[in-house]
Amino acid sequence: MIVGVIGGTGLAGLGEDPAPAIDSPGTPFGPASAIPRRFESLPNAIFLNRHGDGHTVLPHEINYRANVWLLDNLGVDAIVAVFAVGGISRTLADGDFVVPGQIIDYTWGREHTFAGTDNFLHVDFSDPFDAGLRETLARSAGRTGIGFSDGVYGCTQGPRFETGAEIDRMDRDGCTVVGMTAMPEAALARELGLPYAGVCLVVNPAAGRGLVTLEVADMRKVVDDAQPRMRRLLVDFLQLVEE
Repeated sequence: MIVGVIGGTGLAGLGEDPAPAIDSPGTPFGPASAIPRRFESLPNAIFLNRHGDGHTVLPHEINYRANVWLLDNLGVDAIVAVFAVGGISRTLADGDFVVPGQIIDYTWGREHTFAGTDNFLHVDFSDPFDAGLRETLARSAGRTGIGFSDGVYGCTQGPRFETGAEIDRMDRDGCTVVGMTAMPEAALARELGLPYAGVCLVVNPAAGRGLVTLEVADMRKVVDDAQPRMRRLLVDFLQLVEE
C-alpha cells in the first residue's frame, strides 16, 4: 500500500532528507501547497506539507483540491493526515494524541468538492475516517507505547482562534477537539475513493478551557516536543501497512 502522508503544524517531515516525487506541484485545480516528497527508507510513503514547505499557507487558503488530487495522481492508495488541534474535552492535555472518528464542519467558502455539472457526485460521508486505517493506527500506537483517544474533530474556518462561546457551542455539539484543516480534505479524499484517517496532536486547551492566553509560540513548543513520537507512530504504521 502506498500512503500519502499529509503533514502540517504537527509534523513537518518524517525525519529524513526527502527527494521530490515530481518536478512541479501543478494540478488542474492550481498548484498544490508543496511538491510531494519520497523517503528512501519509507518507499511506501509520499509526504506533502499542506501549509507549504515554509509553512506559509494559512488554513483557509490551502488548495485542498490540488493537494488531494495530486496525491491520488501519484498513485497513493490511502491518506493519513496529521493535525495540530485544541483540546475541547477537559480530559485532554497538551501533547495528547487523538485519532478522530467523526467530523463536524464549521468552515465556509472553501473549494470543497470535485463535483460539477460534468461530474455529478454524491458520496456517503457517514463515517469520514476509514475504520481500517484507524485500527492500524491503534495497533501502531500499542506497538510503540503511544497513548491516544477517540474523538470528534470540529473544523473551523480560521485563521483566528475561536471565541469561548464558540468552543462552548462546539462542546454541546459533541466536538472533543478543534482544528482548521480536516475539511474539506477528508471529503475530497472520499470523493476520489481514497481511505482517509487522521492523527491529532493537542497543542493547547481550546479557547476558554485554559488559564492562559493562546500563544503560537507555546503551541510550537508542544509540537517540537511531540514530533519524535508522531514520527515513531507513523513510521510503524507505514511498516504495518506494508506487511
